[in-house]
Amino acid sequence: MHMNQLRLMSWIKRCLCAVAAFGVAFAIGCATGRGQPHMAAALDELRAARGELQAAEADKGGHRVRAIGIVDEAIEQVRRGMDYAATH
Repeated sequence: MHMNQLRLMSWIKRCLCAVAAFGVAFAIGCATGRGQPHMAAALDELRAARGELQAAEADKGGHRVRAIGIVDEAIEQVRRGMDYAATH
C-alpha cells in the first residue's frame, strides 16, 4: 500500500472510533436524563464529522460513504435519545 492509503485508512478508523465513542456518550446521556448538554455537544460534533466526511476527496473504496451512513445513524440515535429524555 502507498503511504497515503495507509494514512487514509488510519483516518477512517479514527472517524469510526469517534462514532463509537459518541454511541457510548448517547447511552450515558440516556441514563443521566435531563439538561443534556453532553448529548447536544455530541450532536454538534457528529454533524461536524459528517461535514468533514462529505468534504473528503473521492470515495475511498466505499469506506467514506459507509462512515457517513454510520454518522447519520448516530445522529438519529442521539436525537431519539434527547426526545425520549425530554418526555420521560
